[in-house]
Amino acid sequence: MSFLQLENKNIVLFGLSNKKSIASHIAQVLIREKANVIPVVRSQNARSAIEKLFPEIPVFHCDVENEEDILKVKEKIKKDYPVIHGLIHSIAFADYSKGPKPFHETLKKDFLRSLDISCFSFIQIANHFKQILDPDASVVVLSISSTSMASENYGFMAPVKAALESSVGFLAKSFSAFSRIRFNAVKAGLLKTKSSAGIPDYVNNYLYAEQLTLRKQALKTEEVANAVVFLLSPASSGMNASGLVIDGGMSVNYFDRQIIDKVMKNG
Repeated sequence: MSFLQLENKNIVLFGLSNKKSIASHIAQVLIREKANVIPVVRSQNARSAIEKLFPEIPVFHCDVENEEDILKVKEKIKKDYPVIHGLIHSIAFADYSKGPKPFHETLKKDFLRSLDISCFSFIQIANHFKQILDPDASVVVLSISSTSMASENYGFMAPVKAALESSVGFLAKSFSAFSRIRFNAVKAGLLKTKSSAGIPDYVNNYLYAEQLTLRKQALKTEEVANAVVFLLSPASSGMNASGLVIDGGMSVNYFDRQIIDKVMKNG
């Protein structure tokens, strides 16, 4: 038996969109562990892509901005999977189409829509799926390595992710009244994904982050996926209401000697 003990466990995965996404890598790891992956996509285009990527797995559709959609997809999933052992929220949205703006110029409608899709959807999904979650189920959300880092091009998504991380603790406490269901966050460093490509000037940030890792190698998406799967498993049973940082040690290396020397030499 695998150390992770996920064989035949039913895992709902919200946020699959393309083969380069974190969610896609999570699905691949879960399949290797012989878990039953239940993918939920937000758009019909994503559904077509995921059906090609995982042709033997039924794909469900849900627009998380619509609460009725969340209720409907729960009922559809329930018919084939009456008990859910794990749930993953890998959903984030921000409109960067007009380029980066100073944070104080953030539009209310943009902020609130991002908050709705990226954070409040997690609360609603947890609430509506609670009836079919196993008493010892594990719920994992995808966040970022630091929500206090004021990255100008990432803009209002950091405060939105901070709200998501705060919700992890509140849901863990709330659910403890009737279950042993665990809620945790995986806080990933910079990754090369299709979604990140839409962030203005992301490539420079990504390359800089690679130099800040202790190993001088960029974080790999599968490394984040492995951490998520670990938190889904009984092997992480002692972890609840926590955030697991996966950033290659970047968070302790802001004063890297090589980078300081380069800056001072060019300055």
